[in-house]
This record gives sequence, C-alpha cells and structure tokens, in this order.
Amino acid sequence: MTAPQLPKVAGIDSSVPSPAHTVAPIAPSSATSATSSASPAGSTAGSAAASPVGAVLQDRLASWVSDLTTLHELTERLARTATLDDALHELLRAGAALVGARRGLVVLEPADGLGPGRTVGLGLARADLGHIETVPRCSTAYGRLLDTPAGLPGGESEIAQPDLLADDGLDPRHREVADRLGYAASYALPLATEQAGRLGAAVWLYDEPAEPVDRQRHLIGLYARYATEHLARLVELERTRSTLATVAAELLPARLPRVPGVQVAVRHHSGPRGGGDWFDALPLPEGALGLSVGSVTGSGPSAVAAMGRLRASLRAYAVMEGEDPVAVLSDLELLLRLTEPARSATALFAYCEPPLRKITLAGAGHCPPLIVGERRTEFVETSLSAPLGMLACWEAPSVELQPEPGETVLLYTDGLLQRTRDPMDRAFARLHAAAASAPRAARDDPDALADHVLRCVLPEDVLDDQGSEEDVVLLAARFE
Repeated sequence: MTAPQLPKVAGIDSSVPSPAHTVAPIAPSSATSATSSASPAGSTAGSAAASPVGAVLQDRLASWVSDLTTLHELTERLARTATLDDALHELLRAGAALVGARRGLVVLEPADGLGPGRTVGLGLARADLGHIETVPRCSTAYGRLLDTPAGLPGGESEIAQPDLLADDGLDPRHREVADRLGYAASYALPLATEQAGRLGAAVWLYDEPAEPVDRQRHLIGLYARYATEHLARLVELERTRSTLATVAAELLPARLPRVPGVQVAVRHHSGPRGGGDWFDALPLPEGALGLSVGSVTGSGPSAVAAMGRLRASLRAYAVMEGEDPVAVLSDLELLLRLTEPARSATALFAYCEPPLRKITLAGAGHCPPLIVGERRTEFVETSLSAPLGMLACWEAPSVELQPEPGETVLLYTDGLLQRTRDPMDRAFARLHAAAASAPRAARDDPDALADHVLRCVLPEDVLDDQGSEEDVVLLAARFE
C-alpha cells in the first residue's frame, strides 16, 4: 500500500527532506509486538500503529510553519527597503541567515547592459571586495553565473563549492585570495527570474568547509526569487531617477560664467522624483550679470519640463530688458499664465553691475536674499508679492542694494528651508545663524561659504534623504 503524499503548504515543497530533529518512524516489527502485548483487540493495535505517523506529520507540519514564518519575516523586511543599496544589503543579511554563512557579496549586473551596476559586500571591506575582483572572472562563482545565465544552454542554477582549498582545479589567484580573506567555501545563486531576467548574482562565504543542506537551499531559492522581483522594481526606479536627473542637469547651466568683479558658486540637490527648482547666471551687455533662482510647483518629469521652459524664457527676457527686473518677471508671468495655466512658480531675478557693486532685484513670492559680510549678516527687505501665475497681472516694485567689497549675496529656493522640517521662522533663523557663523576663510570663497551653509542648515543625512520631495538650490555671488 502506497503512503499518502503530503500536500504542499503555501509554496513550501513537501518533497524537501524532513529536518534533522524530526522523530524517526518506528519500525513495523517493533510496533506490532508492542501493540500485541498491550491489547488483544485489533482496533487498539491499529490506533497504536497510527500514532507514530501522526507524530511525524505533526513535526513536519510544524517545521513548514516555522519556515513560512521565517520567509514571511525576511520578505517583509526586504519589502520595506526603498532604495537599491538598502535592498542589496538586506538580501545579503537574509541570505546569510538562511544558508548559515557569515559573509557574502552581491554583484548587480543587469543582462540588458543598461545598469546600474555595483558590488555590495557583507562582512567585507572595500579592500576585500577589491581583492576578490582581482580573481579571474571565470574562476569566481558569480562570474560563472553571470556569463552563463540560468535558462541558457550550459547555465547553472546554483554553484556550491564546499571546500575551495581542497579543489585541485582552483585558480591560483582565487586560492590566494581565499586564504588571505579567510574563507574556505562558498554558495552562489543567480538573481534571475523569467519575468525580471538576469539582474546579478549573490555569493555567501563560509569560514570553514561547508555547504547548505537541501532544506536551506530550498528556502534561499524561494527568498531569492522574491528578492529578484523586488530588485527589478528598484532597478527600474533607479534608472528612471537617473534619466530624470540627467535631463534636469542638461536644462541647467553646465558651468557658471566668469564676470570681472564677481565670483559665483552654486549648489543644487534634486529630490528623488526630480523637481522644478532652477538657477541661472547669465552674462549681459556692458559687463552686467543676471542671476536668477526659481521654483515650479510639482515634481516629476512634467515639473522638470516646465522648469526648463521657464528658465529658457527668463534668459531671453533678461537679454532684452534685464536692467528692469520687474519687466522681466512680468513677461515671465504672462508666459506662465498663457502656456502653463495649471501651474504657479516663484522666481527672483537680480540685475548685477559688478563695477558699481550694485544689484537691482525683484521677486515673485520668493524667499529674500541674504547678505553675508564681515560686518553684517542680514536678509534683504523685498516687497511682498504673489507667485507667478496666481494673479491676473503681476507687478511689484524692485529693490536696489549695494553690497560692500567682500560681501556675498545668497540666493536660494524654499527647498533649503523646507528640508529642515522646521517652521519657517525657525528655518530662516537657522539659515541666518549658519551664514553668520561662517569662518573668515569661507567668507572669502563663495564655494566654501555655500558648503558651510549647507552643512549647518542641512546635515548630510537630511540632504541625502530620499523621502524628501524638495529640491535645494543655493547660489552665492561674492562681490570684490
């Protein structure tokens, strides 16, 4: 009589061998003799004989439930990762726990060749990864998996090397690196599915000769398939962000002009979806310089495109009538109202005459500039005005100021303040304090001053926060 086949439970293959702690089944002869001595009744004997089978089933079901719980927890942690680097590190940590390893590395190398490509290690320093990369690719497990992907003739679905140093065919350089880094075995899996294609390969390293048992291989295989699909989504997201950042960068000045009497520096950090903040420095006739910063509402490709159109239009208006900033912004407002009726924008345009150290500026709903010098650090008083596109006809009076020799004028977008996540009054106070605390050496160099202000207002972790949608623009102009 054939024993009944155990059913599959939520993707866990019932053909996987029982764990080592499963109770061994009792031999039929022993069970028969035990039941015969206990009771002469046939029904009692059948009940006693069935109890070991029930214990085996219960133990095996408990192990499956444990596996499901572990996989659920690990995949939940992976699903919470929002960036590609975080997902790769989580993949290595979870895989190491499943296969019983301590170190590992993952090589991201999408088969379509469009990137991104990178190598991330677990328990391996950058120098250690460098040593591994000196091993001939054909001798490494990840090289064999990437060069002969699963699903192609000759492809491999996994590579287990239980005792590297005992392998007579191991490449000498590989043997040297393994001995140097102190690993004696490895287990590698391709990161590939039919839908996502081949994304890369993961390798886990053992300190002693070892390899995962069948049950561990089954679990890491299930996890790797889910991880590959998650990585595929993050790869596509990173490609989109990279493309958007490239387009936005091409719409902004590649370099700043050199105009006698003034030094200009800029810092620009875009949000993860790409925003509509811009900056510009445009040489004008008679040695003048036009400076502008602005922000279009919204984020994403449409906001980037709108930003490019407005910035290009502002440059044209500045060349024609830059000495009158009010006229420049009035023309820009009319253009925005006619061509982008669903959008609004803030903008500030400054017409600078370096030989006279004179600035004439006008702002439309934009933050006031900040003058930083040896004797003063103060905000410029500008007239209150609505953003462009908010009124039927925009017009506000311009403001004139004359910085002293060695003073720097800071123009910025509101993203610099909003990324602090403080109320606006506190954010302005933080910006003022950062500029006032700049050392003398930084005041003499607009690049150094811009870096100092950014470090003080937005620490590095806040500036690189992928959860913020705000762009940051900081333009510094130092007058000699």
